[in-house]
Amino acid sequence: MWTSTQYRQVVRGSAWYDLIVTAAFVTPWSFTALHGLLAGLSQALDLPGELPAFEPMHMLMANLLGSIVCVWSVLRIRDPQQVYGRYDAVGRFLFSTWLLYALLHGASSLLVIFLVFELAWGVVQVLPVRTPSRASHAPTGVTQNL
Repeated sequence: MWTSTQYRQVVRGSAWYDLIVTAAFVTPWSFTALHGLLAGLSQALDLPGELPAFEPMHMLMANLLGSIVCVWSVLRIRDPQQVYGRYDAVGRFLFSTWLLYALLHGASSLLVIFLVFELAWGVVQVLPVRTPSRASHAPTGVTQNL
């Protein structure tokens, strides 16, 4: 169970993770470089699955994903509200479903790394947050009678 402060840190941490991981998806040029690195890594490790070349429509979808995720990340970094963490968890579980679907249909097994992180961030963001007791709002310290 998280305290409110801890949960805000989790939401902010997941946002920083997203921003770092998806920043290269934002432009066609940065994504082309990332795609080349991932393809080389997949080939060097002789991983199963396919990492196909991207056509313009694929690139558009990758750039759309990167743009939306980066904007969503900045919002959560600047204002890590509990409700944003809950919505983010739902999004991560949906995205995990599509990652698993892609893996089962022959996508590069590099996606397993992303799947693990998506599930982990989703789980930590659905854990309960402790509501402060009424006593924690009471004034503390010694009062002086005048």
